[in-house]
Formats: sequence, C-alpha cells, structure tokens
Amino acid sequence: MCMSVKEFLESGKDYDYSKLEKELEKLERFNFFISRARAGTGGGILKGLPVSIKDNICVKGVQTTAGSRILEGYVPPFDSTVSLRIKESGGIIIGKTSQDEFGFGTFSTNCAYGVPKNPWDPERSCGGSSGGAAGLTAALNMPHIAIGQSTGGSISCPASFCGVVGLTPTYGLVSRYGLIDYGNSLDKIGPIGRSVFDVALMLEIIAGRDNRDQTCIGEKEDYTGYIGKDFKGKVGVPKEYFENVDEGVEKVVWDSIKKLEGEGVEYEEVSLPLTDAALYSYYIIATAEASTNLAKFCGMRYGLHEELRGNFNEYFSRVRGKGFGEEAKRRIILGTYGRMAGYRDQYYMKALKVRTKVIQEFRNVFKRVDLIVAPTMPMIAPRFDEIKKLKPLEVYQMDRLTVPPNLAGLPHLSINSGFSKGMPVGLHIIGDHFQEGPIISLASMYESLRGDVKYPEV
Repeated sequence: MCMSVKEFLESGKDYDYSKLEKELEKLERFNFFISRARAGTGGGILKGLPVSIKDNICVKGVQTTAGSRILEGYVPPFDSTVSLRIKESGGIIIGKTSQDEFGFGTFSTNCAYGVPKNPWDPERSCGGSSGGAAGLTAALNMPHIAIGQSTGGSISCPASFCGVVGLTPTYGLVSRYGLIDYGNSLDKIGPIGRSVFDVALMLEIIAGRDNRDQTCIGEKEDYTGYIGKDFKGKVGVPKEYFENVDEGVEKVVWDSIKKLEGEGVEYEEVSLPLTDAALYSYYIIATAEASTNLAKFCGMRYGLHEELRGNFNEYFSRVRGKGFGEEAKRRIILGTYGRMAGYRDQYYMKALKVRTKVIQEFRNVFKRVDLIVAPTMPMIAPRFDEIKKLKPLEVYQMDRLTVPPNLAGLPHLSINSGFSKGMPVGLHIIGDHFQEGPIISLASMYESLRGDVKYPEV
C-alpha cells in the first residue's frame, strides 16, 4: 500500500522525485503521458506534490496538443488558471496526460500519440477522454493527483473503468481559461485521485472566481471539511439508469446502495424519462460547438503547418485533412450540418430546448431527494478488440449515463464500488448545482464503508 496524498502532506517530508522518475519509467508502456514536464517550485499547501494535467489544459512552456496532430509542437506562452493555481499552491506539474483528440471519445482510442492502457488489464480501455489521467492515478503507487476535463463524461467514465475517484464540478465553478475547448457551454475541469480527500483538496485549490473567464461564477468552499461528515439526506435511484446495464455492474451498484441503506441513508426510486433524449441533444450541441471551436486550427498561427501552395482554402483543407483524426472530422461535419441554414431550427434549436427540459427534470427530482446514485457506466472497461467492432453510433450510446448530468451542468463524482469479472465498477453520485459538499460527504461515507482499494502492481 503506497503512501496516500494526505499522509504525504502530513508527513512534512520532501517528495522523492528520483523514485518518482523510476516509477514513471516502469509505466511508459501504458502510454499515460503525451509529454513530460517539471513545472512549479513546491512549497505551499501541496508541498511539492506531483500533479498531472490533461493535454487540453495549457501549461506555460509545455507542449499542449489536446491529443491532436494539428497542434503538434504548440507550446503555450501562458498558464491556464488551473495550472497557475496548482503552481501557486506548491504543486509540481509532471506532464500532460493522454486523451482522445480534443476530447472526442469514450475509450481514449482516438489518440494521436498512443492509446493509454488500463493498468488492471492492458488489453482493456482506460475510458475517455481523460484516460491517461485516470490510468496514471490507478497505476502510480506514489502520492499524485491528476487534472481531467469533462464535456459529456470524460472524468467519470475513466474514473469508473480505472477504479479511482473522479469529481466533475458544477459548470462554472472552475475557470476554463487556458482550456482548449471542445464545447464551451459543456466543458468542466475537475480532479481525479485515489481518494475522496484527494479530489476535495484539489477542488479547493482550482475552484473559485476568475476574471479571465466570464462563465466562472462559483465561490469555492471548504470541501475537505465534508470528509468524514455523515450524510443525513435521501438519495434517488433512477430506474432508467439501470436499463441495458451489465448484470455484474448492476449487482455491484445495488450492493453499494444497500450498504449505504444499512448506515441510515434512505433511498427511493425516481424517474428521469429524458435520459435518452439528453444523449441525442448532447451530441447535436457538443458537435455544433466543437465545429466552431476547431475552425481556428488551420495551420497558420500555431501547430501543424506546411509550405503555402495554392489558395488559402486549398491550404486549410490540406492541413486540416492531415492534422485531424477521423473522429474529429466526423464531429466537425456533424456539427456543421446541424447549424446549417434549413437544419438549425430542426436540430440545433430543438436540442437546446431539450437541454432546458433535462435541467428542469433534474430540478424536479432534487425537490424530493438530495442526491442521485446510479452506475457510472453500463459496463466494465471493454477490450480493445471489442471496441474496434463498434460503430460510431454504438460508441456514442455508451455515454448514456454520464451525458445527462454533464448536459445539465450538474456536479457528479464516480467512486469505485467493487469489481465485476476482475474489473472496477463505478458508483455515480450526482447532485444539484453547487452541491459538491453533500456529494463529497456521501462519497466519503461510502469510502469508509468500502475500505481501501488494492490497486494493481504494474
């Protein structure tokens, strides 16, 4: 059992970076990193704790590609707000973790720089799109916290598949300044760690108002103060979230709910009938925003470029054709189509209306219960050979359980709740806007009931 983040911070000892380098060398075959770094001065609250950052979050002086060839060689001359706050708190940024290109994926298989492998079984996916962050957290037997980012489930999904804790905050609680956007109205930056304490501590550091991001509206709380605090409320269990869920996953999640019930947590069945509609709405909105955001990557200002031949349109088409992967091209086309004259009202505007109804549906449920608990994903991490057989639409449908809270901008946390066929299963805890505190309280309570997770030796 390795030293926890909390134990390291309380020990007063210097972090052993020579040992860390040796450990990271052992993990190179898992492709967790796109680029390595050593940025920060230590001291502060984090006392030199290593922190990894997803590759779509800018770190000054460190190559940042968002997992895409089109940004190969781009080195930001500035820090994102999140990176800066980590440095100011004494964290040492050790590198940029692997991800699906621009966050376009569920399994981290759309990666331009190598696909990360699950430390529980290297033949299986880490989940996506923050796969490198979650995989590294599960594999590295030294204190460390990762920073991920979610648009439709990119923190919760890999946290579930890798058996770690992933916290996606309320939209607007954490600044997006310095994030290479996928969908501006959907993107959230959040922490991934081995314990609830890890993610609560990191949220305290990265959350809070930022004048450089006008969508950042939240005031941070003492989130670690909710650790060990008994949850006294009622939870809702949505019946729709157990449809088409693997039998082993369903059993593990229900066992967890019964454990909580044994400690006095009431639960009742609730209904979220717009679950499927939320998925369709999400992909229309997200791809529409992505197609706009990716228009600026044209091989002129930064990243991939080549000698200018022909007219500008020919040059842009040639560079973008080489630089973007197949999934990125697919989503650009889908998003552009949805916003075209004649289709905008039929698809995009209707999707926005569905989103409003999804938010209202959650609000109505939260009038009856304090939190929602459900499976994070409908299955355990699939094997890469299984993923290759899936059609794009089948892959999108895997996001059915993580998309609704992301579409609504709600905070949610995935925590390991057990194992099915030797692979981790995530328990998803969802709260109303800015209810990170109660989520942390319930997750901490469950964590103490569950006991420590024995991570794989790799």
